[in-house]
Amino acid sequence: MLQLRPSCECCNVNLPPEASIARICSFECTFCESCASAKLGGRCPNCGAELVRRPIRPAGKLAEYPPSAERVFRPQGCSASS
Repeated sequence: MLQLRPSCECCNVNLPPEASIARICSFECTFCESCASAKLGGRCPNCGAELVRRPIRPAGKLAEYPPSAERVFRPQGCSASS
């Protein structure tokens, strides 16, 4: 089950479960579309994996499978060369 983390690790912008601008890697590191493309070149700075659009969980499933409340914010590691 995807965690659906609530924010971008680079800029800390909110990424609610319905956000179409959320991007994730295979380890669920989470970034906004802007940081993923402009700062990171489509690659996760933590593991090097491709950043892809995060699926949107159907609203009817959010009560049973809620998103994560844990915010991860690592602005120091927000560059493609990390």
